[in-house]
Amino acid sequence: MGKGLIVYQSKYGATKKYAMWLAETAGFDVTETAKAENRMLEQYDRLVLCGGIYASGIAGISFLRKNKKDLEGKKVAVFCVGASPYDEKAIKEVKQHNLKEDLKEIPLFYGRGTWNESAMSFKDRTLCRILQKAVAKKDPSTYEPWMTALMCAVGQECDWTDRKYLEPLLQYIM
Repeated sequence: MGKGLIVYQSKYGATKKYAMWLAETAGFDVTETAKAENRMLEQYDRLVLCGGIYASGIAGISFLRKNKKDLEGKKVAVFCVGASPYDEKAIKEVKQHNLKEDLKEIPLFYGRGTWNESAMSFKDRTLCRILQKAVAKKDPSTYEPWMTALMCAVGQECDWTDRKYLEPLLQYIM
């Protein structure tokens, strides 16, 4: 087994929690994307980017794009974290949106994160409320899984993080 690095970008802490659990379990080094430099990459043969999902974008994905050339020949994976329960269709859309062109062969793994409106920035809280109002106008029988999760989480403080979400990633990366 080679040496691995976990690069993460976490806004509210759930992604950082997964990155730390992964580092502990796999024995990989870990750093934030803001502190990661491409010259660091040469000493690793495995890299996992952990990033939260915000408006269907994966935080930190630009790190992979910027360092694509330095990642050639390395085993690379992305672990994204969101508030919704796992949904194959939604994960496929996130992958298509984020891992396209030269990144499309990188596998994507998912872990459910947290929900805490009081910890959200004003902008994020406002965007979530706008989205909740739009979803509330729909017939609940037509909700997609993320819509149901969004409407159930309103006003709640939820932590769905669980080490079990790391198992498929660990099987791949180890």
